[in-house]
Amino acid sequence: MNEKQTGNIVTNGINSRSLWAEAWLRFKRNRVAVAGLIFVAFLIVVSIATLVLDLVTSNEIYNAYVVKQNLSLKLAPPSAEHVFGCDEYGRDILFRLIWGTRYSLFIGVVSIAIALVGGGILGSIAGFYGGKVDQMIMRVMDVFLSIPSMVMAIAIVSALGTGMTNLLFSIAVPQIPRLARIVRASVMSVKDREFVEAARSVGAGDFEIILKYIIPNALSPIIVQASLSVGAAILSIAGLSFLGIGVQPPAPEWGSILNAARTYMRDAWHISVIPGLMIMITVLSLNVAGDGLRDALDPKLKN
Repeated sequence: MNEKQTGNIVTNGINSRSLWAEAWLRFKRNRVAVAGLIFVAFLIVVSIATLVLDLVTSNEIYNAYVVKQNLSLKLAPPSAEHVFGCDEYGRDILFRLIWGTRYSLFIGVVSIAIALVGGGILGSIAGFYGGKVDQMIMRVMDVFLSIPSMVMAIAIVSALGTGMTNLLFSIAVPQIPRLARIVRASVMSVKDREFVEAARSVGAGDFEIILKYIIPNALSPIIVQASLSVGAAILSIAGLSFLGIGVQPPAPEWGSILNAARTYMRDAWHISVIPGLMIMITVLSLNVAGDGLRDALDPKLKN
């Protein structure tokens, strides 16, 4: 009996691997999603490269091209020397956008990772145990869901201050209820499957069952929602910075660049249009990649 049950668990693992392989093949057929994923991967490489350059050069490039002011180039239009032009302080916009990638992506990814851990724990407990535990957790989540995410983020930053840690939590906390609901639904859809019963019959505890058997088999919608949430997080970061309560100057975060540029929109279109396009393309790439993942992982679209 134990061998048969253990075999079911192993077979389920093999099926899971084959499903992921099939999902990757389906994802590769979606050229738009692949293009979005490539662009996001490019931004990640750029972010890592700027971090390495800062470490190797002791911030020389950052100080010389990103934050150093040169008023003789104030609002200089795009040219061969400055491809995207210069801002109101004569700083090269291209360099500021490149270094700003690190801020936007880092905050976006880390904040969603925090939300995923918090929402994952709450959603897993609620979905696995059900009953009063589920009701109590979900009603608290409903209270948080009733508050607009941007309003909650503004409230958190206003109360705690504009530090990086506070900014991360201000983006993460509003995402926790939504991710908790996704995880709860995913856990409930697989907790009564045969391989879970097999694991329980061979002596696996609740924590082991959730971590080793339920979560791996409920990852598909969670991954999709997390990828889509990163785009929303980047927009929230840009919005907070645009309001002046996000990443503070002279740090080149994309939203703070837009906030500084709004005064000069009529005189120099490039200092607002180019950063705005960068935010739009990045969020669009994350969204189409997330949509591609959703289509690839949906068994109804297998054929």
